[in-house]
Amino acid sequence: MSVNDEQPLVEMWTDGACKGNPGVGGWGAWMRFGDQEKELFGGEAATTNNRMELTAVIEGLRALRRPCRVTLHVDSTYVMNGLTKWLPGWKRNGWLTGEKKPVKNKELWQALDEEVARHHVTWVWVKGHAGDPGNERADALANQGVAQVRAGVV
Repeated sequence: MSVNDEQPLVEMWTDGACKGNPGVGGWGAWMRFGDQEKELFGGEAATTNNRMELTAVIEGLRALRRPCRVTLHVDSTYVMNGLTKWLPGWKRNGWLTGEKKPVKNKELWQALDEEVARHHVTWVWVKGHAGDPGNERADALANQGVAQVRAGVV
């Protein structure tokens, strides 16, 4: 997507959590647009941390109703490297890795690719659990997702 200064500028932090891997998992996304904020979270009963990290970004971007300039803060090198470095090769190789094995979480990578195409995303890696306020908030939301699943709300 080309950059358009008319597009809203959104700051987003995402995180995934998993109690056991695989196990009960949750995802969270916190976003800011000007003085507005939005929190999203959810979870799954049987999942992995990587799936929750991907889902957090997908759901955060999906929640944006129109194309935006997004500064996306993630603590997952798996998600950031997957989208910015590995995805073109996976697509070129028919969704096979360099070792000719099927890409794990293919359907989530495809959904993420589709969502990223709607926006202009600038990726920012942050160290998890290191005091970044946005990352801490996204982590708390992901853990709310875990709690929701454990409580049987999902």
